Amino acid sequence: MPRTPTSIHPARLSRREALLFEAGIKLGGVFHQYLGTPVAESTARELARTIAHAIELQPFVRKAEVGIDPRKGGPLGKGRYAYRYLTPEMLHVRVELAEGRHRVVATLRHRPDLRYPLMRVERVSARPRGSAL
Repeated sequence: MPRTPTSIHPARLSRREALLFEAGIKLGGVFHQYLGTPVAESTARELARTIAHAIELQPFVRKAEVGIDPRKGGPLGKGRYAYRYLTPEMLHVRVELAEGRHRVVATLRHRPDLRYPLMRVERVSARPRGSAL
């Protein structure tokens, strides 16, 4: 029997609360696991796709989208070292999690005005009982 988000947590959480928690964990994981990875114009799309696929392997994730803009990084090396390191300014991540009738959409995007990679809950919804996701 598949585990639900609420059955994973010993605390009494609603499915909505558990999915919100899981969304934060997924976005935080991307941020802390991949920063510093070498990236160039020629590898950004594949790196983004790899990160999205890794997120999609995790429980309750229905869809993950990752964008990387390597032009927003720091200084570019020269010759064969012409790459940058993945920085928060380059990343845009969107995850959709669902379980039962509950769905959460959350994003990670650098906010220049805050000089901070902000994780946001974009949408929380519950379908009427009896309808499919």
